[in-house]
Amino acid sequence: MKVLVAVKRVIDYNVKVRVKSDQTGVETANVKMSMNPFDEIAVEEGVKMREAGTAEELIAVSMGPPQCQETIRTALAMGADRGIHVETDQNLEPLAVAKMLKAIVERESPDLVIVGKQAIDDDSNQTGQMLAALMGWSQATFASELKLEDGNAEVTREIDGGLETIKVKLPVVISTDLRLNTPRYASLPNIMKAKKKPIDKLTPDELGVDPAPRLSVLKVEEPAKREAGVKVESVQELVDKLKNEAKVI
Repeated sequence: MKVLVAVKRVIDYNVKVRVKSDQTGVETANVKMSMNPFDEIAVEEGVKMREAGTAEELIAVSMGPPQCQETIRTALAMGADRGIHVETDQNLEPLAVAKMLKAIVERESPDLVIVGKQAIDDDSNQTGQMLAALMGWSQATFASELKLEDGNAEVTREIDGGLETIKVKLPVVISTDLRLNTPRYASLPNIMKAKKKPIDKLTPDELGVDPAPRLSVLKVEEPAKREAGVKVESVQELVDKLKNEAKVI
């Protein structure tokens, strides 16, 4: 079985995000970048399949500027066999990513695609679902447990009311939740080995996809600073403030 995982380069989760002075977006210059945490979980799940003999090959895919190769190398150091980099300087939206992933899936013919349920930069939570729809494949989102047997995937997924277990036929697109596994740290020997693993370079044109964004960002602002709370002496004063100051009643 061949497994494909998608990895995204995002601002590191430990970094305090700052808005650009011209309010066109967030500051990324001289900012530490890393692999999206949910994608790390996707890679780890693929590596576990590779180690268990369930998967024969694990391919890591990333899309974006040349620096995305660093993210792919991280996935290779974790245990992926090879990488694919779709190089573009466009600001990619989920639909464009899903279309390019579809083209890569058609080239590589994997049995399973694993993606993070969302990226911590845009929180869109759309790419996996869009890819499944474009491919006409089964999908299982927010997976917290995964078992493969007899051409089926049994997935325990997190829903508002608790847990739900479903069985879907392969091929399938799975999006990972936090409880699926704990990603490993890449060891120094594996980091050195990753430098020799192949990364294929592609462009959106080669995949037949127009990555031009369909949405325009008008302005990006930081949220308003929260004001300090006040103590009230009585219920009557609380009701008065809620009615005349907060205007919520």
